[in-house]
Amino acid sequence: MSAVAPTMSLDRVSELPAISLNDLNEVAALQQRVDRKYIVSEEQLVFMLDALATRLAALEIDDQRSFAYESVYFDTPNLDSYLSAAYRRRNRFKARTRSYLDSKSTMLEVKTRGLRNVTVKSRQEYEFDSRNALVSDSFAFVDSVTGRPGLGAQLAPAVTTEYTRTTLVDLDGIDGIARLTIDANLRCTDWKNDQLRLRGRYVVETKSAGRPSAADRWLWSNEIRPSKISKFGTTLAVLNPALPSNVWHRTINRHFGEAPIADGRY
Repeated sequence: MSAVAPTMSLDRVSELPAISLNDLNEVAALQQRVDRKYIVSEEQLVFMLDALATRLAALEIDDQRSFAYESVYFDTPNLDSYLSAAYRRRNRFKARTRSYLDSKSTMLEVKTRGLRNVTVKSRQEYEFDSRNALVSDSFAFVDSVTGRPGLGAQLAPAVTTEYTRTTLVDLDGIDGIARLTIDANLRCTDWKNDQLRLRGRYVVETKSAGRPSAADRWLWSNEIRPSKISKFGTTLAVLNPALPSNVWHRTINRHFGEAPIADGRY
């Protein structure tokens, strides 16, 4: 699929100090972390960035601060990954290829849930041109991370997401290091080639070692609570109404409530 053109234009992001990818990974890799997601309007986002500007830095690579991402999520024929998320099972997993379209590089990522609901992400490099399928060489990695022998060979593409991402890091030592991602122009396509878009909204995700970040506290103080949204799960629930979706029901009604037009696009 073609990349989504970066269109988010927030003056505050361009005014923040820059941080390189190496420095960001050194101070805030956060491979084991607590994630909180929010869906906000551009006005809310600008207010938040204004309030937190003195403590934030923006990831910058080659003079660019907004980057095109593509993720291909994989599931079994019985949708074991989706159903585990929908029913909030403890030992759930998520497998995807995460591609950075600007640099044409890809990582294979497997997420599992550890103790105290902490997300554990394992990743390895992957061939960019093979990102839409799992190759046999990757099966052992998936099986090892999930502890499920034979799982990798069962996985096939279930949904593809495209969006542009801006990554910020909160360097204030009082609250601990935290990361903040802002996803714009979200477009999702399932295995039937049905598609939806999230228009006029941004998906903001905070990532911290556990303690709520300054961004979380600002959002809560402005009556913006975390949303139960999964680019993987929520997308499949919207595009396939017969699937169980109670965990995302409120988010779907509030932010994905428009009826799709004939070709399945929002």
